[in-house]
Amino acid sequence: MNILKTILFLFVIIVISFSVSNVYGHGVGSETFPPVELDGELVTLEVTSSKDNPEKQGKHISMALIDFDSKVTLRDVTFKIKAERGNDFLFEKEFQSPNGFIVFNFLSDETDSIIVEEKSDGGGFFGSLLGIQEKLVTVKGPELAKGGLYQFDIKILTANSYSNKIDPPIVFNSGISIPIVTQYEINDVNYGKQRIDFITFYDEIENFEYDPSTREITFSMPFEWTQENINQTPTVHEEFIVPKTFGDLYISDFDVFVNGIELSDQVVNVDDFFSDSRIVHLIINQKEIQRIYEQENHDSYMHFLVKPSPDARLSSVTSNGQFRILASVEPSDLESGSNARVTFDITDVFLRNKPVSTSYDFSITYDEDIIYSEKGVSSENKPTVVEFNVPDNVNGLGFLHFYNLNDNGLAETSIPIIFDKIESSNISIPAWIKNNAGWWANDQIDDNTFVQGIEFLIKNKIIIIPQTESEENSTQKIPAWIKNNAGWWADDQIDDNTFVQGLQFLIEKGIIQV
Repeated sequence: MNILKTILFLFVIIVISFSVSNVYGHGVGSETFPPVELDGELVTLEVTSSKDNPEKQGKHISMALIDFDSKVTLRDVTFKIKAERGNDFLFEKEFQSPNGFIVFNFLSDETDSIIVEEKSDGGGFFGSLLGIQEKLVTVKGPELAKGGLYQFDIKILTANSYSNKIDPPIVFNSGISIPIVTQYEINDVNYGKQRIDFITFYDEIENFEYDPSTREITFSMPFEWTQENINQTPTVHEEFIVPKTFGDLYISDFDVFVNGIELSDQVVNVDDFFSDSRIVHLIINQKEIQRIYEQENHDSYMHFLVKPSPDARLSSVTSNGQFRILASVEPSDLESGSNARVTFDITDVFLRNKPVSTSYDFSITYDEDIIYSEKGVSSENKPTVVEFNVPDNVNGLGFLHFYNLNDNGLAETSIPIIFDKIESSNISIPAWIKNNAGWWANDQIDDNTFVQGIEFLIKNKIIIIPQTESEENSTQKIPAWIKNNAGWWADDQIDDNTFVQGLQFLIEKGIIQV
């Protein structure tokens, strides 16, 4: 029976190991500590963050004190655990586990203080086979299930018998990271409303900003700049998800700086193998963290700057995952009624993006109309160059389409581009229009008069605002906040960009027709 239990427990450990989320940061989601001696035997502690159990809400972190050689848990273990999330103290408490295995379930609850509840669970199917019970500890508190860095100071007070006191206690210090997901809305002057999803596997980020004029992303994340903390941090992993409609960030290469120090190219990994988005991974290893620490005076944060590399090109992978398109447009700001060129390479993803010779169909579209198309064969020795004329009165969102690569109907992709690009600093509203906005806000002119005036000014490009799609046949009334904005803008209490966002809203809802 002992042999059977050992085999079954090894199987449980294997199952647990393969069900762990691939999370990063302090502890990389799963830590097995170097063995230490206890009563002539070597023992170790395994700490693991598991995938969410669909039957149990919250975030789960397990701890097991095991024999290093047999991989079997010790019995009658007393843990004394101090737990923190980020910089917040959670609890310090002793827990007894008859099988040396304990599971913490962190739940979000708007309580005034942290609530810690213990119970023994049957352990499910494997627990019943092994004749053991799982010690389940539920921890409730504000935003505990949100994720982040959980830190544990763990003391082993007893093992193999509750009367077997360990003096001095065996001490482990563990940090386990669970991802935090946040979303940021960007109202881009050219691409319209875009959403960037940000996932941090270390600690919650702060002060996220995107600068459309430079295409730079900045944010900060708490980090303890001490040698001890760096020694316990194998990696810091951040990632952001960019929709395929956001052409300014659909590029091949990014440069990353932390606290003013430029990091190596290996930090960035771009994953384009999704139908509607791309994931940009920033994985900073311990060596890079150490280099930052040695070169800079630090506060208690990592301050990130992510920006396009100087030689970055437009980049997208075909829907079948076989080819990557690397393209550039000249001039970079395409203007209606002018000559332009597109230069591109077709590379093979499975050959580490080596340019290849393959047949292709290519077109450029605007407002679903084809303004240029051709068939050809790419070269593995030099880029393909396409010259074309941009028609008059073309402004706003267009696409570069690549399809039927290597005569495969599944090998296709599109890259968004902008004609007559509007720089955020070039939103144009003549000063005299503020008079109209003030009259409307003060009810000196009615809604229809204001809307008709704005429509005329936009159509005749007296007001220049970002391209905005609109709904049809709208009967909605103008919201009060739009009118308030107009009054504040007329009084210089808000800037042009904020006022333009109100006009974009009216266009989206079909109240202003352009």
